[in-house]
Amino acid sequence: MHQVVVAYQANARIGSRAQKDRGAVNHSTKKPWRQKGTGRARRRMTSSPLWRGGGKIFPNSPDENFSHKVTAACTAPGCARSCLSSRAEDRLPWSTSSWSTPRRPSCCEEVKAWARRGAVITDEIDENLMLSSRNLRNIEILNVRHANPVALVRSEKVLLTKAAVAKPGDAK
Repeated sequence: MHQVVVAYQANARIGSRAQKDRGAVNHSTKKPWRQKGTGRARRRMTSSPLWRGGGKIFPNSPDENFSHKVTAACTAPGCARSCLSSRAEDRLPWSTSSWSTPRRPSCCEEVKAWARRGAVITDEIDENLMLSSRNLRNIEILNVRHANPVALVRSEKVLLTKAAVAKPGDAK
């Protein structure tokens, strides 16, 4: 499970950091002082890494590849299955159909009873569910298609709606 979570987070990274080497720094190529006769050390350009404001010796480049590969045995669906089996509350589905109006207190009471940090996985995020749970801290409402390993690992408990639990062959 750890390998899948690390790969998921690493693959989400983009190479956006960049530093300049001495060729990319905007400095003059003129020697700062003459080679002999000043009593000072020999110097090249001010874009040298030894100078303040000079380029980096080994700069970070945005072309760095952060992707991780996961072995076939440790796939994301297998990780999700093992995580759900360990975190699902008594494996009983939870019904969100009880909210006909978007009421935060009713959602808050139900959710506070089962976890400090959790996730609710549903097949359809209806407006009432979204409005009643949008400002609950540490509770994440996820669509079945957007349930990721990181959200499943971070949550203490995972609640599933009846439609999310239904097997592929079952009629809704």
